[in-house]
Amino acid sequence: MSDTPVKQQSTAAFYGQAVASFAVAMAATAIGIFRLNADAWVRGFLAIAVLYLVTSAFTLAKVIRDRQEAGQIVSRVDQARVERLLSEHDPFEKL
Repeated sequence: MSDTPVKQQSTAAFYGQAVASFAVAMAATAIGIFRLNADAWVRGFLAIAVLYLVTSAFTLAKVIRDRQEAGQIVSRVDQARVERLLSEHDPFEKL
């Protein structure tokens, strides 16, 4: 292959912002549920629902990333096959 694509990396600032945003959102939600004027079972249900939502979001993000990476691998293989065929082809060869 003539040129290999560069793997994209997140910057430290972007990573830090994502972690901080997640921490603030979780803390605000936990404080809101804790200070909610409701029975303990209602607060417990909401806490479990938030934890389930967070794990589902992480799983969804992982599945989407894995599908995207698999698509890139298939694309690379197809590109390599086309480049090999083009390199072996001689347009001036007599039939």
